[in-house]
Amino acid sequence: MKVAIGADHGGFLYKNMIAAVLTGKGHEVLDLGAYGPEPSDYPDYAKAVAAAILEGKAERGILLCGSGVGICVAANKFPGIRACLCHDSYSAHQGVEHDDMNVLCLGERVIGPELANELALIFLEARFSGAERHVRRLEKIREIEQAIIHEGRGFWHGV
Repeated sequence: MKVAIGADHGGFLYKNMIAAVLTGKGHEVLDLGAYGPEPSDYPDYAKAVAAAILEGKAERGILLCGSGVGICVAANKFPGIRACLCHDSYSAHQGVEHDDMNVLCLGERVIGPELANELALIFLEARFSGAERHVRRLEKIREIEQAIIHEGRGFWHGV
């Protein structure tokens, strides 16, 4: 699978570690930075990974920062991106199976390296179920995204 990976300085070490593990398992990894431990801004990497997915350069993405929270918030600002912060194996596969999660977010300062590698692999092995209730819920999310794109601020007042 083609996987875009990005991290700010808070997730830099795990980014490189996970990229090596994924490459070793036969995945094609698109490393979008950071390329060093110097302080950097997580929205830049969320944007780069989101763009790679939305432009078809990657099928899924993995984002890291210190907690995983900031980079997850930033990634979810892009319509079509379904980023989830997962620090357990159930969420890493269930997020894909039920919610068609396409970006896994991890916090380097929150979980250990073995778990980070395990979660990345679980995430990439999972497949969307296609169950009617899951498809229906995703369509509602797409409708929300489209309302924001086309109607802008204030769309929720009519809900």
